[in-house]
Amino acid sequence: MQKTTLINNILGWVVFLVAAITYFATLEPTASWWDCSEFITSAFKLEVGHPPGAPFQMILGRVFSIFATDVTNAAYMVNAMSALASAATVMLLYWSIVHLARKLFTSETLTQGEQIAVWGSGLVGALAFSFTDSFWFSAVEGEVYALSSLFTAAVFWAILKWENVADEPNANRWLVLIAYLMGLSTGIHLLNLLAIPAIGLVYYFKKYEFSWKGVIVALAISIGILASIQYLIIPGVPRLAFVFDKLFVNSFGMPFNTGVLFMIVLIIAASAWAVIYTRKKPCRLEYGNYNCYCYPDWLRFFCHNYYPRIGKSANEPERPRQCFCTFALSEPRTIWRQAFALWAIL
Repeated sequence: MQKTTLINNILGWVVFLVAAITYFATLEPTASWWDCSEFITSAFKLEVGHPPGAPFQMILGRVFSIFATDVTNAAYMVNAMSALASAATVMLLYWSIVHLARKLFTSETLTQGEQIAVWGSGLVGALAFSFTDSFWFSAVEGEVYALSSLFTAAVFWAILKWENVADEPNANRWLVLIAYLMGLSTGIHLLNLLAIPAIGLVYYFKKYEFSWKGVIVALAISIGILASIQYLIIPGVPRLAFVFDKLFVNSFGMPFNTGVLFMIVLIIAASAWAVIYTRKKPCRLEYGNYNCYCYPDWLRFFCHNYYPRIGKSANEPERPRQCFCTFALSEPRTIWRQAFALWAIL
């Protein structure tokens, strides 16, 4: 198994090198026509581009432009960032295809021919994608689509990694990573949000028995999360910042941006409180004859891996290694806590 994993990792990096060499060999030497010139200039000077601004793209572009030997090479370095991001996208695509192709075989151990077929599927799929016109085009210029593709590939690869260890302790760290990457990706392009329904389905098929009703519910929840981010969180946070700043400036006579800074501090403090409260206030659930400790009931929907209480009497059978909490609204007054917790996770 370790040898198979090593070969799979090596092949992934080989795909990365093939794509990176190709993209650098065909890289735009300077600014391309259309939005690329604007993005390169904005990144080099850390300015604001056209709405919605792509701030994370500008920051990363600025980091790459610092390594330019002179200002005439700044555009080349920003283009190089796209080349590396696109090569990494192809590498993650290879590993994702291998993961999915492995599911075509029911046996736990593959024969040599079956394993070669799985690796070959990943190589053909990833390399074919790397040479497609639209992806290659965006890989050699300073546009947002290369980095956006990388984040999209990363979150889907992360949910597949979660699927491999979903029943192990601390597996949900992959879900936290996905939420973090999606938050960063909104500072590049909103394309990443389209991966949410696919992520929701992977989660559903891993945790629940198949039924068409369940699939529809999972899709509805996923689309609801997507819509809430798109139409509530992304436009709502700047709108809330405007309300705070207007209040602090017009009502309290304080300088501009004071309200914005206050809102940022408030969000950080509230998020820190939610994490601390969650860690310090475990709940106890009955699992058969055993007591299981997990997060508070208002975060019960996010809990899946827990350990039974340490210690057992001599007459008790061996305890299971883990138990599962399910989503529940214990009291009406905790609804606002659940809503806030879901927002904090997103």
